[in-house]
Amino acid sequence: MAATLTPPAPAASAGPRTAPRPSPGGWRSRWPLLPLIATVLLPALPYGVFGGGGGPAVGPADIASGIAVLVCVGRLLYLRQRPLGAAAALVLGLPAVGFAVATVTAADPAAALPGLVRYLQVFVLVPVAVFLLLKDALGFRIVAGSLVVLAVVQGVTGVHQYVTGTGASYMGEEIRAVGTFGPSDIMGMATVVAYGLLAAAACALRPPGSAPAWLRPCAAVVAVALIVPLTLSFSRGVWIATAVAVLAALALTGRRQALTSLAVLGAAGVVLVGGLGIGSEMIAERAASVTQVTRAPDRSVSDRYAMWSAAGSMWREQPATGVGLKGFADHRDAHASIGLSSGSDTAGAGQEFRRQALLSPHNMYLLILCEQGLIGLTAVLGSWAAILVGAVRRLAQARSRGHAALDCGLAAVALMTWQSVNFLYADIGGPTTVLSGVVLGLAAWWALGEPDRDRVSTA
Repeated sequence: MAATLTPPAPAASAGPRTAPRPSPGGWRSRWPLLPLIATVLLPALPYGVFGGGGGPAVGPADIASGIAVLVCVGRLLYLRQRPLGAAAALVLGLPAVGFAVATVTAADPAAALPGLVRYLQVFVLVPVAVFLLLKDALGFRIVAGSLVVLAVVQGVTGVHQYVTGTGASYMGEEIRAVGTFGPSDIMGMATVVAYGLLAAAACALRPPGSAPAWLRPCAAVVAVALIVPLTLSFSRGVWIATAVAVLAALALTGRRQALTSLAVLGAAGVVLVGGLGIGSEMIAERAASVTQVTRAPDRSVSDRYAMWSAAGSMWREQPATGVGLKGFADHRDAHASIGLSSGSDTAGAGQEFRRQALLSPHNMYLLILCEQGLIGLTAVLGSWAAILVGAVRRLAQARSRGHAALDCGLAAVALMTWQSVNFLYADIGGPTTVLSGVVLGLAAWWALGEPDRDRVSTA
C-alpha cells in the first residue's frame, strides 16, 4: 500500500511581529479615551476666556478630568472588573494617606478641604483613571500624541509672541513666550512644550514596529523644533528638567544612538541659538543667573530661596504633619525673611501690569513637607519613586525581550523623570496642573501594568 506524502507546514517567520492595526470596531471601542484627550488639549484655551490668573480655580481641563474619572468608575461598575492589582493600588493610593492626615490635623480642617480635593484629583484620581482607561500601547500613544499636539500649538504661539513682541514682559521687553496661558501662568507653555518634546523624542528614538517610515523623521523634527519655544520661555527650571529627562532617555537607548542623538541636538542648538542668534544674549544671562545665589542674584532667584527657607521653617514647627493643606500662604509672613518681596510683576501678552502674590515656595517637595510634614512627604515620594524605578526596570526588561512598545517605555521614563526634577523648581498651580496627573498615570501604566503586553518575538 503506497504511503501518502504530505508537504511539511511552512515554517513560521523568525522576524519580529508587528502589532496588528486596530479594526474600525477597535477604534470605536476607544471612546473612553476622549475625556483624557480633552483633559490634555483643553489647557490650550486662551487664559482670558476662563479668567486666567485671578479666575476660577476649576477650568475646562479639570472638568474633563472629572468626566474621565466618572467614565472610569462607570466602566468598572458595568464590566464588574477588579479595578487595580495590589501593587498598583498601593502605589497609586499611598499619597492619599498623607493628604488625609494633613487635612485632619490642620488648624482649620474646613479650610484645608479644597486642598484635599485638588491633591486627590491630581495625584490619585486622574492617575488611576489614566491607568485604567489605557487598554494597550496604542491608547498610550494616543494620549502621548495629544501632548505633542498641545506642545506644537503652544510652541508656535510662543515663537510668534517672541518674533512680534507680543509676549510676556521680560527685561523690559514683551518677548517672553508664554503661549495662550498669559503672563500670570508663566510656566504653562514651557511645561506643555517640554511634555510634547519628550513624547516626540521617545517616538523618534524608538518608533513603534508598525509605524510608517515617515513617523520617525517627523517625530525627530518636531522634537528638535520644540527646542525653540522651550528656549524662548526663559524658564530655567524647565530647561534643567528637560535636559535631565532627555539624557535619561538617551542613556536607556544604548551608547551609539545616545552619542548620535547628542551630536544632532548639539548641532541644532548651535544653529538655533548661535547661528540664528535666537535670544542668545538673554538666554546666556538667564542661564548664568541659576548659579548666582550668593553674589547678586536676580529678584526671582532671591525670592525663591527666601520662600524655600520659609517652607523649611514651617516644617520645623510641625515636623510630622505640617501646617495643613493650603497653609503655606497663611503662614508665609510669619516665617519669611524681610528680603522676600510682596509679589512678582507680570505684564504683557494682552494683560495689564499686575502684582502677583507669592503664595507657594515654587518647590513641590518643600510645599508637601511644610504643609503635610514627614508623613505626607514619605507617602508621596514613596509612590513617585516606585513609579519611576518600576518604569526604568520594565524598560530595561522590555529592551532585552523585544518589546513592541519601547516608545511608550521611553516616554514614560522621560516624562516621569522630567516631573520629578521640575518639582524641584515648581509646584502645582494653573491650568496645566491636571497634566501632572496625566503624566503620572502614563508612567504608572508602563511601570505597574501587565508586563507581557505588546511583546514581540525576538527569536
